[in-house]
Amino acid sequence: MQKRWKILPFDPDRVEQLEAAAQIPTVVAQLLLNRGIDHAEEISAFLETKLSGLRPPEELPGIPEAASLIYKAVKEGKKILIYGDYDADGMTASAILYRCLTILHAEVAYFAPNRISDGYGLNTAQIRRHHDQGFELIISVDCGIANAEEIDVAKELGMQVVVTDHHEFAERLPEADVIVHPRLPGTDYSFGGLCGAAVALKLAWSLCQLDSEATRVKPAHRDFLMMAVGIAAIGTVADVVPLQDENRIIVTHGLRSLKNRPPLGLAALMKLTGLSGKQQFDAQDIGFNIGPRLNAAGRLGQAPLGVELLVTNDEKRAHELAEYLDNLNNDRKKIERSINLAAVKQIKEKYDVENDPSFVLAGHGWNAGVIGVVSGRLAEKYARPVILIALDQMGVKPGIGSARNGGIGNLHETLQHCTAHLIKHGGHAAAAGLTIEENQIDAFRSAFCEYIQESITAEDRIAEVVIDAEASLSQLTPQTIFQMQQLGPFGEGNPAPVLCASNVDVVTGSAKRMGGGELHLSVKVSQHGKTLRAVAFGQGDWAEELDQVQGQIDVVFKPVINEFRGQRNVELHLEDWRPVAEST
Repeated sequence: MQKRWKILPFDPDRVEQLEAAAQIPTVVAQLLLNRGIDHAEEISAFLETKLSGLRPPEELPGIPEAASLIYKAVKEGKKILIYGDYDADGMTASAILYRCLTILHAEVAYFAPNRISDGYGLNTAQIRRHHDQGFELIISVDCGIANAEEIDVAKELGMQVVVTDHHEFAERLPEADVIVHPRLPGTDYSFGGLCGAAVALKLAWSLCQLDSEATRVKPAHRDFLMMAVGIAAIGTVADVVPLQDENRIIVTHGLRSLKNRPPLGLAALMKLTGLSGKQQFDAQDIGFNIGPRLNAAGRLGQAPLGVELLVTNDEKRAHELAEYLDNLNNDRKKIERSINLAAVKQIKEKYDVENDPSFVLAGHGWNAGVIGVVSGRLAEKYARPVILIALDQMGVKPGIGSARNGGIGNLHETLQHCTAHLIKHGGHAAAAGLTIEENQIDAFRSAFCEYIQESITAEDRIAEVVIDAEASLSQLTPQTIFQMQQLGPFGEGNPAPVLCASNVDVVTGSAKRMGGGELHLSVKVSQHGKTLRAVAFGQGDWAEELDQVQGQIDVVFKPVINEFRGQRNVELHLEDWRPVAEST
């Protein structure tokens, strides 16, 4: 789909001054200016990212009270349950607290819910079941803040409840014994963007201090906490929270921890995926290798195995779990490809691809755990809102839907307008979920598409690509890319640099599909005698289009260093392209 390219403006004089003062390439100076860093002395502060920059745990709302209550429960021998979420953030948060309480010799277990049968957050039936098993204290991680009614049940049963969460609040706060939350009403914590695993890390830190009877923790506790920073980094990247402030510190040091001191299960998983041979890790290694394998377990109803991978101290079991999760991820990919093919077929058969403002698609037997990934991929590909609805094969249960907006429109607002056709819905502007009876889908589709049509303009429907700077291929040396990478870790809130190059030649015959299902693209591009490989994930269709291009093209890309079998080469991750004739 056609996209609008927007190159960020810059002041050539300021770029030149920063380039000279900091002794950095022009393009790196421009990237720093785009991030608001306009003095040479600020560069070192931005790049150092010291671990000491993490705020003391007691500053996070609820931590002192929660740590005191939990530590007392440990000393009293109470049976403690860690109740997590089924995604990578919930798994990592559970693993951090479970490892911490095990070190403190607590009687502790963890519970990771089934995405479909238990649902998100605390579940009343599970609370009752664990109460009957003798659990006296529940610690929720990465969930619980919206479970006031369920927590009422736990309190009626005589259980203590500590909520640790980072999600949005419901109409009323739960009446838990303690709530730990970076944006708790009535408090003023300096950074509200922590994920569930980072909140769990702060609580574990405070518990270690209590057990050490000092701010400086015992050596064994310090070793655990450094490992925990690595586990928290996985949750931070996988949950797509802003990589700013404390999150940037956690991921920077967490990547080093994962490289140097991974838990047994993660070490086995990294060996299996080829990460163990890398000289250094980046956030993309979590985002494309570790996170998806943990999330695959959650999507396919096996979340407890993801937590077990993170906490096991049995080397044989670690390898078994790593292989199983890797196989689950392959299954997840096959399921996604099958749903993707069926969804694209529906789009071509039922919609005017150029003009319809949104797509609402439904299929019997689609796996409800993976439709969100497919809807996100299609929303990005077609640059418009896409909803996929998984229908029950027997036609007995309601359909479960997952929506992504592709950067266009407000899903929460639109679903509110269509609520008459839904059993329930939730989410925010960019992503949402819903439950719907099958006989309501046609009416819902009409109402949803009509509202999108009326609420966004033709201009809004053109997706925008924001470009940091223009560069020639000859500027993209390994040294320059290395200096760009020092601005990372990259992710939400600190995006990887996006560059463009003009008047580029496509090397004849080089455009090919690649990867499972031939979903991806590999192509070689050349400019003034410099040739580089480019890849585009999820854009296999571009292979045929690029083969037919007459003349030169302009390209938008993220420059990376591809490390393969000990060789490190500059490579382009292609974001968009267009014939030169279209840009003049």
